[in-house]
Amino acid sequence: MRFLLPLFLLMPGLAMAHPGHDGADGFASGLAHPLLGLDHLIAMLAVGVLAALLGGHARWAVPGGFLAGMLVFGLISVGGAESDLAEHVIIASVILLGVAVALVVRLPLAVIVGFAALFGAAHGYAHGSEGPGELGYLAGFMLATAALHGAGYALGGWVAARSPLVLRGSGAAISLAGLALAFG
Repeated sequence: MRFLLPLFLLMPGLAMAHPGHDGADGFASGLAHPLLGLDHLIAMLAVGVLAALLGGHARWAVPGGFLAGMLVFGLISVGGAESDLAEHVIIASVILLGVAVALVVRLPLAVIVGFAALFGAAHGYAHGSEGPGELGYLAGFMLATAALHGAGYALGGWVAARSPLVLRGSGAAISLAGLALAFG
């Protein structure tokens, strides 16, 4: 796994590429979309990792806040123009989620869920504006996102139980990947 970070850092153009949605529509396209943008993939996994680290109600509230923000703004942006602001917030989400994992940030749950919802809104806006605007597409990217949160949760819990230091280091790596995406 540690050999992937240098590879990701060498390919920052993948972050905003989101291949696979041009001319495609429907559930399969929506399902694939979050997996094809490195910025989306990293952020959605990091949400799950953070939820695992925080435990308690955060296990469902942090991913739930992200998904709620993503759904609302995914619906709002259907057929709309892409937004530079959304792309900046997406990159910020990668950086800040990495910092939160590295530092095991302990803010009030409402604050963390609020940030998760904001980050989800930006990701949802990007997904909605780039897609065909079909209900199947929206369902696909919601399901893929929930699955990525679950994968991040499982991975975060597994690594934290074995090596909290490695988990904190992975948070730092997530932030560095976000910086590489921002300036690459």
